[in-house]
Amino acid sequence: MKGTTTLLFVFFAWAYTQAQEITFNKDIAPIVYDKCASCHRPGEIGPFSLTNYQEVKEKSSTIKYVTGIRFMPPWKPDTEYNHLLGETALSQEEIDMIAEWVDNGAPEGTGAITPFPQFPDGSLLGEPDLVLTFPEAHLHVGNNRDEYRYFVLPTGLTEDKVVKAIELRPGNGKIVHHCLFFEDVGGRAARADAATPEMGFDAFNNSSGFGIEQVLTTTQYPGYVPGQKPRLYPDGFGQTLSAGSDLVLQMHYAPWPVDEYDQSTVNIFFADDDEVVDRFIEDHVMVPLPGVLINGPFIIPANTSKRFHGVWKVPKDISLVGVSPHMHLLGQDWEVYLKDDKGERQPLISIPEWDFNWQGMYYFNRLIVAKEGWEIHASASYDNTSENPSNPSNPPKFVTWGEGTEDEMYYLPLIFSEYKAGDENIVFDSTYIDLEPEVKVSEDILYGMQPNLVTSGLHNVQFGLVQGKPITLSIYDVSGRKVRTLRNNEFFNAGTHTVSFNTTSLAAGIHYLHLSGEGTLVTEKFVKVE
Repeated sequence: MKGTTTLLFVFFAWAYTQAQEITFNKDIAPIVYDKCASCHRPGEIGPFSLTNYQEVKEKSSTIKYVTGIRFMPPWKPDTEYNHLLGETALSQEEIDMIAEWVDNGAPEGTGAITPFPQFPDGSLLGEPDLVLTFPEAHLHVGNNRDEYRYFVLPTGLTEDKVVKAIELRPGNGKIVHHCLFFEDVGGRAARADAATPEMGFDAFNNSSGFGIEQVLTTTQYPGYVPGQKPRLYPDGFGQTLSAGSDLVLQMHYAPWPVDEYDQSTVNIFFADDDEVVDRFIEDHVMVPLPGVLINGPFIIPANTSKRFHGVWKVPKDISLVGVSPHMHLLGQDWEVYLKDDKGERQPLISIPEWDFNWQGMYYFNRLIVAKEGWEIHASASYDNTSENPSNPSNPPKFVTWGEGTEDEMYYLPLIFSEYKAGDENIVFDSTYIDLEPEVKVSEDILYGMQPNLVTSGLHNVQFGLVQGKPITLSIYDVSGRKVRTLRNNEFFNAGTHTVSFNTTSLAAGIHYLHLSGEGTLVTEKFVKVE
């Protein structure tokens, strides 16, 4: 009996140790596939692939180091200041888990593994409605210098369209650093392009008249940065792309030692005919003009560090959707917050360690209401000393506002819509909002509407995926007729997701939410009431 007890003790001790051991299959694969694989796979910007155990193990020491110093994954906003959509930052628990796994020899494990995501070959958002491609390849000269260039792509539209998303597919991911999109309805950019022998024209050194004034006064759409999935505007929201307009791209090509060519493609997604769009996205860009900076002018003498504080008084009731801080190589940090009429602050975004190589458009996980007369405060600091390793000038030189990389910028686009009653309750991602307890996804699931009796207005539907894959989310009526397509073959990673949709156009009665994808087919019922 004593021997049996000893054997049982040894067995359970072994089983407990096995359960506690950190392995690739059980613990590391879900992190890498969710936070790293979008860039680190064939054809994307990552310098090596992390698509299976062997590839991850070979780079395990590098992974431990870059995650330990929070260099990777590249998420610069402070998650303690405010949560935003699409965060890729690792928690300290995940960082410690990776370190322990590497220190223990990077064991593979024997249990079931999280499958690698089913990334689509092309668009992450599904089938685009309009595809615009460079008519020829552009030569980026290998002189180890940045290049900013405008390219003009005629849309060919014969009527105004409502844009839901714009997606850049870089032709050469090695050199495309980021891209901004603008609408030109006057043909000025096209005339500037025609005046140059090669495709496009220099963004900063041209006599065309298409420069910063046009950038600030024309419609700007969310831009592209590597590793960020473009986002469709919420149901009922959109931006106008005018008939006869040109889409202007400001491409930033990174310094490169040898000649490289790029022939990029732009995918544009329009609102479907069955979507009622009654909320239009507007934008306002905070720049260091008189009346904005409270401690201007925007000049940074050599061998000085300065912090600038700007204020925008909200001119009408609005609902904020997103923000996109931008500065250059002297930039150190950003803090942006909303101040109400009682002096209370609501955090919007903080970037404590600015990195020019990783910047983007950041979306709030819910609409943030700002009433007329409230203030948006934005402060940014700059280091123009020789102690700044990113300073492009040695020795430091006098710097002021300008578009060139060796100039500096205080540039803060804000996107918003006019306020509508009930916006306070509109949520785009419940991950960090206490709506429902977090559930570990063990099978593809479509959570029922909570409650499943809905009235007219914006509502959320949540679903969970075991494996990242393209999915389609549709609404059918009781007769089996499809009445709305909310997402059409759009890629979502493993985990839980929230999609907002407007029920106003739905007839009263029974409806069915339908989630489908490879190996996925789930249906849930809800009832629309008057």
